[in-house]
Amino acid sequence: MKDRFPGFKKCLAMMRKRNGQSREEGFHWLRPHASEYVRELVEEFGKESDHGLRCWLLELIGFAKSPAAFDFLAEQLRGHDERLRYWAIWALKHLETNEARTLLWHARSFTFRSPGETEAFRTDLDTVVNDRSSQ
Repeated sequence: MKDRFPGFKKCLAMMRKRNGQSREEGFHWLRPHASEYVRELVEEFGKESDHGLRCWLLELIGFAKSPAAFDFLAEQLRGHDERLRYWAIWALKHLETNEARTLLWHARSFTFRSPGETEAFRTDLDTVVNDRSSQ
């Protein structure tokens, strides 16, 4: 890796490459700059079809710790994709706002399409919210 941040678009291009090393480098270059690109990350998430990359984009949005992402994260928390819900829980926890904490508290009563899906969500919620090591 170079010593200078290559920019948002270059990092995204790296994250889309087939080469695993390039993908990782793009993610790790972008991670400390995520707060500068919250709007762009949300836009790219909406356009992206690759599930793994969508999870990474959601994780980057979480690293941004931006209150501007709250509505987006709240929407993902209620979505049908379990992995995206997991990253939304993680991002909301790391947002560290009263609004995010309140939503996570209320999320304990959310129900989904099946009892198993609801139970999996509550397990993820409990695991992430009570994990002190990830702060």
